[in-house]
Amino acid sequence: MALTGKQVRQLRALAHHLNPVVNIGKADVTDALARQAEEALEAHELIKCSVQDGSLLSCREAAEQLAERVNAEVVQVIGHRFALYRKSSRKGIKHIELA
Repeated sequence: MALTGKQVRQLRALAHHLNPVVNIGKADVTDALARQAEEALEAHELIKCSVQDGSLLSCREAAEQLAERVNAEVVQVIGHRFALYRKSSRKGIKHIELA
């Protein structure tokens, strides 16, 4: 699912106001962290993640590894934070309408 430039801009604008819900520390991307991100994506579709100073991965590497594990798209990487998007399969939530 490749996002268009217009969709990426829309998602970046929505992600700007989010607080990180997943923190990647010195253990890097683990199964437990992937499960946490999976649950957050199912509930919210768009999440922001943070890479702590103790991590051996760069923010871009962590974003790509986590996105691959949870089948999501990397929306943006800035500093020590990144945003991921994946359309949720749940019916009871308000879905993000992409342009």
